[in-house]
Amino acid sequence: MHIEPGVVDGAKMALGAATAAGAAGLTAKLAADTAKEGGLASLVTRSVISTAAVFSFFQVLPHHPVGVSEVHLILGSTLFLLFGRAPAMIGLAAGLLLQGLLFAPTDLPQYGINLTTLLVPLYAMSLLAARIIPKGTAYKDISYMQALKLSTTFQAGIVSWVAFWALYGQGFGVENLASVASFGAAYMLVVLLEPLADLAILAAAKTLHGYKDSGLFTPRLFTAA
Repeated sequence: MHIEPGVVDGAKMALGAATAAGAAGLTAKLAADTAKEGGLASLVTRSVISTAAVFSFFQVLPHHPVGVSEVHLILGSTLFLLFGRAPAMIGLAAGLLLQGLLFAPTDLPQYGINLTTLLVPLYAMSLLAARIIPKGTAYKDISYMQALKLSTTFQAGIVSWVAFWALYGQGFGVENLASVASFGAAYMLVVLLEPLADLAILAAAKTLHGYKDSGLFTPRLFTAA
């Protein structure tokens, strides 16, 4: 999902800065709401764990360049279900920044673009979760179809944003369109894996019920709304 250097450049980079500022502002608002509801300590703890997870996803899990970007298994829906919306968004933002600072400094100029590509789909996925997961259902008890819908929304959002940035930066030439299409086709294969990872991790989470009041996880993981 990284937009490679040169895909968007010059004055066009300003749009990435603007969309990133909006995404960051939304994240800050959600974080403030989460801190009021569950306490600042829990927000910080979940955000730190989420950041470490995202950093590991980027550096440890397989990732391959395809077309205009790279295919990553980011597990955004997993982060959301375990830690909640704001900590997951903070984790994506901080993990992406750490990865750039420590291992890929050439990605830093595109940080705003890549930040938007991650945060907006996760926020959209969280809105869908509120609609398809009944209030009487804890996240640990969701079905495969619910997990699939969440993963599909997140991954489709990433593909859509990557396509937008590529077309915005390089136009509608045949070669660029082919690169966008190959990336999209490869990335949507992740949809086949992420719901299985969600359910496996949520099954493991059921054994951690004793930690429901620890602040390490979102309260919704163990308790229905």
